[in-house]
Amino acid sequence: MSSSSGSSMRTPRRRVAGLGSARSGTGHFWLQRVTGISNLLLILICVPLVISVAGEGHGALVELLRNPFAAVALSLALFSIAMHMRIGMQVVIEDYVHSEGMKVLALIANSFFTIAVGGVGVFAVLKISFGG
Repeated sequence: MSSSSGSSMRTPRRRVAGLGSARSGTGHFWLQRVTGISNLLLILICVPLVISVAGEGHGALVELLRNPFAAVALSLALFSIAMHMRIGMQVVIEDYVHSEGMKVLALIANSFFTIAVGGVGVFAVLKISFGG
C-alpha cells in the first residue's frame, strides 16, 4: 500500500507511543521529578547555610554570600526551584484552562514570570557575592 492512501503499517500503539495529550508528557514528568530531587538536595545544603547566619544581621548574610560555595548553592537552588515552579504551573494551566487563547497567554506569562523571579534572585545573590 502506498502512504498516500492513508493506511499505515504501524500499529495503533506505535502511532501514539511516547506522545501523551500534549506530546511531551513523559519529558515533563521526568523533568518535574529531577528538579524535585535537585530542589531537595539543594535545600538540604542551603537551609543550614541560612540558619547559620539567622539573627546575626545583614553583614553576616553578605559575608555568607561572598563565599563562592554558598553563592553557587543558593543560585542553583533558585534556578532549580524556578524551573520546577514553571513546570508545575504549566501542568495546571494545561489541565484547567480550556480556552486555547487563554491557555497560550497563561503559558507565556508563566514562562516570563518564572524567568523573571529566578533571574532576579540569581542576580541578587551574584551582586552581593561579587560585592556590588
